[in-house]
Amino acid sequence: MPSADRSSLHNSLSRTGELSIEMTRWPSVTESDDEAAFSGRLMKLLGSTPYFRKHPDNLLAVDSHGSPARQNVLALVRGKGRRCLVLAGHFDTVSIANYSSLVSLACEPEALTQALIDELTAKTRNPAEDKALADLMTGDFLAGRGLLDMKSGLAAGIAALERFAEMDEPPGNLLFVATPDEENRSRGMRSLRDALPAIAEKFGLDIIGGINLDASGDDGDGEEARAVYLGSVGKFSPFAFVAGRPTHAGYAFDGVSAHLIGAEIMRAMETNSALCDEAHSEISPAPVCLEAKDVRHGYEVTTPAHVWLSFNWLTHRRTPEDVLGEFRALAATAMRAALDRQAQNAKNFFERQGSGRAEAHQGQVLTYAELHALAVSHGGQAAADRLKALDQSLSGGEDPLSTTRQIVAATLAEAGLEGPLVIVGFSTLHYPRVHLDSAGEEGKTFERNMMAAAETCAKRHGTSIKAKQFFAGISDMSFFGHRPAEGQTALLSRNTPCSAFVDKAPDGLLSYPVVNIGPWGRDYHQKWERVHMPYTFEVLPDVIYEAALACLVEEG
Repeated sequence: MPSADRSSLHNSLSRTGELSIEMTRWPSVTESDDEAAFSGRLMKLLGSTPYFRKHPDNLLAVDSHGSPARQNVLALVRGKGRRCLVLAGHFDTVSIANYSSLVSLACEPEALTQALIDELTAKTRNPAEDKALADLMTGDFLAGRGLLDMKSGLAAGIAALERFAEMDEPPGNLLFVATPDEENRSRGMRSLRDALPAIAEKFGLDIIGGINLDASGDDGDGEEARAVYLGSVGKFSPFAFVAGRPTHAGYAFDGVSAHLIGAEIMRAMETNSALCDEAHSEISPAPVCLEAKDVRHGYEVTTPAHVWLSFNWLTHRRTPEDVLGEFRALAATAMRAALDRQAQNAKNFFERQGSGRAEAHQGQVLTYAELHALAVSHGGQAAADRLKALDQSLSGGEDPLSTTRQIVAATLAEAGLEGPLVIVGFSTLHYPRVHLDSAGEEGKTFERNMMAAAETCAKRHGTSIKAKQFFAGISDMSFFGHRPAEGQTALLSRNTPCSAFVDKAPDGLLSYPVVNIGPWGRDYHQKWERVHMPYTFEVLPDVIYEAALACLVEEG
């Protein structure tokens, strides 16, 4: 560290804690008016700092979405040359409802921490609560909605930005970005991504890389969460819409059980470790079902015509083509197993009854793109117009699974098809898998710079910071510096029923290597959400600052 910079180190450390607490006190639940108001409060905070009082034109608000409008906040510190590193994080949070009686303190970190200690001390605790109480009693952890996920990450980025601004001649440019809506559809980051080429041109910047500031968790001593993540998992949400043949419950074998087909698909998918990806010696999580239900309203003694399942499938290497193809094959095998089982049960039943009538059924699996084509072929332009109008009317909904389910049911009705059949597609926004390996030599150089900075800071603070291949959470990192492949975008678009859940990436996007370096703590999104203060308030802003210098001086 240059000797002239030593005095700024202590200030940036205490500054991170101060900013973390202040921004946590600004509620910003996704889709709330508070989320919309957050950007103005942040602009005011940044505008009051010495650098932006001198350079107000370097502080920008860029519209994202919604009414009232959500805005991305951009704060640029200029130095010499065109090279620029981007620091990015989101400011929206999940709901505060799970704080129950403590909801009024959800965004007051110090008061909430004491209240949680009092509440936990007075009750019979489960193991998770024992862990939370032990952590909070150490004084190293601080609670608060959004403090871990991820306002302390934003605070560390701002502290590093301010420290960078204090240099006599910064060796490049540092752009801090805060975005809304990460917890829903990443509309903030996607809108920023789309606007960034014009912003870079306006300020004469060459974006050479980015640091995402999102949080990670660790149930141990933090060793696994003190990390530079070189990539992030991909997320797919494949759905299976099952059409059986309804029948009166007293005549089970006159129909085809949609539930039995759905159960076989569930059995084949749920936590099936054979479907986990492996890349860079790390294994992706197993797929899990997020929703399974029959599609009916009210009670009747008739088997359901339709059953719906939607899964969460995280990947380290699979493409959209891979996932859709594998899921289709899995659904076909599962349906065949279900129909064979029902046929054998029918045979046994009728043999016992002495009637000897058992009907064998054949099924089919269609992608949503194929179903939509059949619906338009069957119903013509009028059907296409009705489906488009339905899509538009439902696109503002906040429950993507319900929205998709309704559109698939309507498309099936327009096609005039009967079961047994299964429709497969994607029920919500795809988050692309990203990794420095896609950036070639540029990515390798970026990794070396990041890890050199991490090693320097780890020694300075007497801790450890490791490299990890994949950030396990769904995050804005999937859209940060990533330019999607055209063919993959087209396949996703055709097989995602609701157009609002399709990422419509424009031409001319920037592409650059990105890592995640953020705070660590435990139980984010939960009542016991808490951040580890020694690392987050002291080490993290130093790592971000050193990483910025390592990148920006590399060709200086």
